[in-house]
Amino acid sequence: MITPPNLLTKHEPFMRRALELARQGWGETHPNPMVGALIVEEGRIVAEGYHAQDGGPHAERLALLARGKPPRPGAIMYVTLEPCSTPGRTGACTDAIIAAGFKHVVVGATDPNPAHAGKGFEVLRSAGIEVTSGVLETECSDLNLIFNHWVVKGTPLIAAKSAVTLDGRMACRTGESKWITGEQARADVHRWRRLFPAIAVGAGTVMKDNPRLTARMAGVEEWCPIRFVFDGLLRTVVDKQLADVYTDEFASGRLW
Repeated sequence: MITPPNLLTKHEPFMRRALELARQGWGETHPNPMVGALIVEEGRIVAEGYHAQDGGPHAERLALLARGKPPRPGAIMYVTLEPCSTPGRTGACTDAIIAAGFKHVVVGATDPNPAHAGKGFEVLRSAGIEVTSGVLETECSDLNLIFNHWVVKGTPLIAAKSAVTLDGRMACRTGESKWITGEQARADVHRWRRLFPAIAVGAGTVMKDNPRLTARMAGVEEWCPIRFVFDGLLRTVVDKQLADVYTDEFASGRLW
């Protein structure tokens, strides 16, 4: 069933808030997706929740917990991703939504997993719940590009970052190179680095820069992803001066 565009627009402000909630799990939910949910009664948000980490409660259940009591008649559940309909580790969210007595659920993106896609909607509709889907669908889907690629393709999503000058150079004629990109671009790289669960570099980068390979963002604790160093000759292993990548406090148990 296709929802008229004017009805989708009406729901957009609440879905944008659900997206804000979902982003609070940025980089923390692997291998699960980021999801935000909220409960609206009489046009007012009364409870919110987001999936914070793998194995933890899902956004819908946290929103219900935050409400602390059954929603009022006419309450609407907003969620950025189709509610799960299989038990998993935390129980099917469709069961919790039905048990809470909701009569209307508004969803952003459909679950990309072919084994689940649309089944959550079917379960809810079979229980007499109106389902409005596709609200800010592109934004809700893009939020979980790594998860979406994995469940559909079965392969990791790899993103490449390269800093070059306008004439295609990476260093000056002396070989010196530092911060070709500006401060804002460097900050954005660290934001994306925090999202991906692993970072890979070649031996040349390690030997030239002795990088920390961590995500460093203002106001956030420094974080280390799994590190991959492509070094077929093991040059970086025998050089005892390259301490940051192999021996700093972040590297223990996270280097491949």
